[in-house]
Amino acid sequence: MIETILFDLDGTILDTNELIIQSFLHTFEGITAEPLTREILIPNMGRPLIDQMRHFSGRQDVDDLIAKYRAYNVQRHDEFVVEFPFVKETLTKLHEAGVKLGVVTSKVRLTTEMGLKLCGIFELFGTIVTVEDVVQPKPHQEGIERALKELGGDKASAIMVGDSHYDIEAAHNAGVISVAVAWSLKGTVYLKKYNPNYIIDDIREILPIAGA
Repeated sequence: MIETILFDLDGTILDTNELIIQSFLHTFEGITAEPLTREILIPNMGRPLIDQMRHFSGRQDVDDLIAKYRAYNVQRHDEFVVEFPFVKETLTKLHEAGVKLGVVTSKVRLTTEMGLKLCGIFELFGTIVTVEDVVQPKPHQEGIERALKELGGDKASAIMVGDSHYDIEAAHNAGVISVAVAWSLKGTVYLKKYNPNYIIDDIREILPIAGA
């Protein structure tokens, strides 16, 4: 029986994909020699924002770009963000079955909580570990280990669910079961390269995996 399930946020339980893409396009408009495109952005989604800003800009000091991104992201947040199909009902069933639920994300707390509250699932999580709560973000295992400690969970009975290799590698590094979601913008061919324990096509498939 699985006792603890940790979820990535963006692209896993919340569909923030278009918000993220539009926020980047807005931030870098007129900044880069060649315009950013979706094809360039998507492979980098899942990394901490500061790493992406440095990567795309070629600069170390990116405070101005981060501020511009976050202002737009917050302003347009509720317009774009929705939960993926069957997320709320599945999380509710897991919660009612006594499974401990947590979020481990490379996102800041403000917009993490905004999204969870907007979609009515904030109260289902016993812990939320954001990029602001760790020294080393995913793919390092620190976030997973912190979440398990806060939930009183055990690695032997825990799952990490995510849409990118950062999540899969973090799970491997932490020694927990990894579940990749096939609705990732990156696609299943990409996900399989990182050898997740499971790839699910529907969030409801987590229920039999968890034994709930």
